[in-house]
Amino acid sequence: MSLPYAEFIARRRARIGTDGVDVKRGSLHASLKPFQRDIVQWACKVGRPAVWADTGLGKTRMQLEWSRSMADVSLIVAPLGVARQTPEEAALIEREARYVRSMHDITGPGVYVTNYEMIGEFDPKRIGAVALDEASILKQSDGKTRTRLIKHFEPVPFRSTWTATPAPNDPEELTNQAEFLGHMTRTNMLAAYFVHDQDGWRLKGHAIDPMLDWMSQWAVAIRRPSDLGYADDGYELPGLDIIPELVDVHIEPADGELFTVSIGGVSGRSRVRRESMGARLARTVDLVTAEPAEPWLMWCGLNDEADALEAAIPGAVNVHGSMSPDEKADRLLGFAHGDFRVLITKLKIAGLGMNYQHCARMAFVGLNDSYEQYYQGMRRCYRYGQSRVVRAHIVLSHVEEQIAVNVRRKEQQANRVIDGLVARNSIRRAA
Repeated sequence: MSLPYAEFIARRRARIGTDGVDVKRGSLHASLKPFQRDIVQWACKVGRPAVWADTGLGKTRMQLEWSRSMADVSLIVAPLGVARQTPEEAALIEREARYVRSMHDITGPGVYVTNYEMIGEFDPKRIGAVALDEASILKQSDGKTRTRLIKHFEPVPFRSTWTATPAPNDPEELTNQAEFLGHMTRTNMLAAYFVHDQDGWRLKGHAIDPMLDWMSQWAVAIRRPSDLGYADDGYELPGLDIIPELVDVHIEPADGELFTVSIGGVSGRSRVRRESMGARLARTVDLVTAEPAEPWLMWCGLNDEADALEAAIPGAVNVHGSMSPDEKADRLLGFAHGDFRVLITKLKIAGLGMNYQHCARMAFVGLNDSYEQYYQGMRRCYRYGQSRVVRAHIVLSHVEEQIAVNVRRKEQQANRVIDGLVARNSIRRAA
């Protein structure tokens, strides 16, 4: 006899308690906004929280205060550029966070920061709390790296994940964060809330409400202060203009086709991207040339795209995969500091965590099908603290416009779960 669905879920899900610590609001840094203090208090009490706060809402400061409050020795793990930027953010609120490369660099109590490549150099049994910054890396890493990350920090009593854009319809994201935090294994979560068919894993239609009810015990989502009952004063963005730049280019039809009407799968996308490259690059160079005083952030997908743009735009700096980690970090921070005007790079290199509010011009020199990468790339400039309207140019051939349509569809799907979590936030404005 089959169990009722509600009972099935109740048996499978982990019991979420508040096994963290109670933190007084007065012990948190005075620079934190009231809504940020509410989030930190809640996260400390949960002990193993997921905080999904949109870009520019002070995620780094909240993360620093959570880490400081939870244990004598806390470790923040972040992408390299962000890891180098975090101590600078800590200094702004007169807190200390040291960038370290191994356990040998940890000399006493404090908040320490390292990058994901260095996690094997740290003994998790000597760390009281760990925070994964830009936790979407749990999805973007390969399976071996992801499993290693989850298993490595399993002995740490307090664990947290922080990101602006969890992929709520992507089981790779949700199940990995749940498992890293110790709330449910990937296997059990897939069985409870997802179904597998010819399109892969997707949410069961009747499972979304039970899943959100359960997740709201350990995850909080916030797009703006009003989601927690506060005024949005100071958090109104000036505007975002997304400008399609569709170029005319002849694309050779695939075998069996008289005309090119469909972009096809992975191989088709790659072929069309290369055949349209010359026209896309020419249009991109024209955009940058037309506004010679503006800082520009340029997202490429191919090395050839980036190399050609660097050669065509005087003074442009290309941050690419063959650079050493330190060289990448120096150049990514150099753009933030205004050392040069045009940064050319890839979303997988600089699409997470970097703060580029000084820049209000960007170009996606082509596009892939990842909504998360697109959103994160957009939010490097279009984030709270930006004072001007951001103009984002999407440079595609007419055939590649199908990719932009797919990304917009994924955006609509993503909003469904985030809206549900916002509605279930257990944090509300403190009296």
